[in-house]
Amino acid sequence: MNFLLETVDDVKVLRLKEQRLDSVVAPDLKAQILVLLSDDPDAKIIIDLGETVYADSSGLGSLLFGLRQARDQGAKFAICGAQERIKSLIQIAQLGDVLTNYEDEYQAIAHLKG
Repeated sequence: MNFLLETVDDVKVLRLKEQRLDSVVAPDLKAQILVLLSDDPDAKIIIDLGETVYADSSGLGSLLFGLRQARDQGAKFAICGAQERIKSLIQIAQLGDVLTNYEDEYQAIAHLKG
């Protein structure tokens, strides 16, 4: 999985550098989320999907996994930059209330810090 990890205002921003979030990439994303959470149990994590144009059910599952793991240990988790196709998948799966997509990382950071 290609990604860039940055810290912005004390928030870990994992920028996914993949066009597809599918069964090939999802296990690596889950593993990286677990690493981030093990390094900092109170982490604030954002997954930036700005370069990702496609996701399937396993990709969506990896995002839900991250959300669940973060919540279980008191950390915070958000996604940002999802393109229309991914936003549609989230809505079709009726997960819009659970997995909120922020337009950019600054909105996501404000939410996580608020």
